[in-house]
Parts: sequence; C-alpha cells; structure tokens
Amino acid sequence: MRRFEIDADTLPDLPGMMLVTVEALKDLGGSATIQELDEKVIELEGVTEAEQAFTMPRDENRTRVNYYLAWARTYLKRGGALDNSSRGVWALTETGSGISSLDGTQAIYDQVTQEERERARQKRLAAKLAEAHKVSEVEVLADDGPEDEEDWKSVLLAVLGKMPPDAFERLAQRLLREAGFTKVEVRGKSGDGGIDGVGVLRVNLVSFQVYFQCKRWKGSVGSKEIRDFRGALQGRADKGLFITTGHFTSQASDEATRDGAIAIDLIDGDRLCELLKDNKLGVETRMIEEVSIQADWFDGL
Repeated sequence: MRRFEIDADTLPDLPGMMLVTVEALKDLGGSATIQELDEKVIELEGVTEAEQAFTMPRDENRTRVNYYLAWARTYLKRGGALDNSSRGVWALTETGSGISSLDGTQAIYDQVTQEERERARQKRLAAKLAEAHKVSEVEVLADDGPEDEEDWKSVLLAVLGKMPPDAFERLAQRLLREAGFTKVEVRGKSGDGGIDGVGVLRVNLVSFQVYFQCKRWKGSVGSKEIRDFRGALQGRADKGLFITTGHFTSQASDEATRDGAIAIDLIDGDRLCELLKDNKLGVETRMIEEVSIQADWFDGL
C-alpha cells in the first residue's frame, strides 16, 4: 500500500512522504545524496513515470514529487530526524532512526506546522507594528522554501527555457569545451536521429568520441527518450551524453546505465546550473566580506 499519491492538482500526504523518506534512508545505509534518496523513495512507492512528470504550477522546471520530497526532508530536519552536510548528503539522526511508523512522522509534521503558524502570527504582528509606526522596512520572517531549494537555479532555468534551440546548443558546445572536450561540433537541425552534436574527450592516453543531445525540457525526461537516443548511437559511439533543463525519471536513470547497452551520462537541470556556475558561464558569484573588530588586540599594544 502506497503511503502517498502524486497527481497534478491535490497536495500529497506529507507525513507519508516523510515516513518513506526515513525508510529509504535506512535502506541506503543511513545517508544519501538527494538524487539517491529521491530515486529510492520513488522505487519504494512505485511512482510511475507519468506521476514523475507532473510539474509545479508556477515552476514547470520543478517536478511535484521532487518538490514535496524536499519539503519532507525539511520537516524531518526541523524535527531533528535528519541532518544534512554542506555537500548535500542527508543522514538519519538517532531520532530519525527510531521512527518506524506514521505516528512518528505525524508528530513531527504537527510540531513544525504549529511552529509555522506561530511564525505567520509573528509576521502579521510585525506588519501591523510597522504600519502603526510608519516604518517602511521591517525585518520579518520570510516564507522559506524547502531546505535544499535554491532560488537562483529556478531563475537560471527560466532563462535557459527561453533560449532559442540553436542558442541552447551553442551553450552546450561552450560548456563541453570548458569541461575539456575538443572538436566539439553542433549539428543543429540535421535530423540525425536526435543527436545534436559530437565531441572528443581525452582521458590520459585514451580519447573517446561522445555524441550528445541537449534539450530544453519542462518536467521529466523518461526512459523512452533515453532509448531513442541510444538507438541513434548504435554503431557510432561507445558513450552518449544527454543534457536537459528538466529532470530524469528514475526509470530514465536506470535505462541510461542498463547492463549490456551503450552507457549514457545524464546532466539534468540542477547539475547543468551547477556546471554553468562552476565555469562562470552566465552566472556570477560574489563573496561577501565580513569585517570584525578585535578590540583586545589594541589593548595589547
């Protein structure tokens, strides 16, 4: 019996998602990356590819299942059941390891929900005080998103989604060159079986010819698209690369690494954003300088 359902309109059962998240982490040895954890939850619950394709109403680059699983992790962390590192690895705490039924996650859900209601009350009160004192700016608690949601990625994906197809192909070409590929060729609208380009990657003394497909995509890329791309690679290459602004379903990830078939590496929207940031391609990061005065140092003079 499934603990939660995903559809295009209604809200899923968050305590149920929290419980499956805990069970998935136990199956994975107590810790996992976000991708590993999401895929394990999808496997345990039998979430279909169609369900994985449902997107958020205001953000078509973010799937509903991934969005609400992010909230499940956030609730569990605030309830002391999970912890996460700066490298994006989530792990069970002693409290989380002790959760074995819906009662445990329901209690955390109720606790965090009550905290959120109190935060909302404080925010309304702060707004009233600001109005009463004619204050134009007041520091209030914001309506935060899930713990691992990064707004800059949503903005970047929206920008990428508006690029013309040929411009997006040139962006992929530039990114591959920055990553060390040579002889990167974009084939454009050649109708070459879904292949958008080819490049050569040298690893030590060995070179690999890698064919790639780059697609702006809303929602999830399924296993069918991976099979179609692999079909275009037959007899041409030992490896493929699929780049998209969307997400890959768990079935697509399985298909990409299926035994006995041409291996296909996958770069989804989240990873694409990270690569563009790391290579400073249209993404600028700034370090904020913090100055502190060490008064005791002057006393010693």
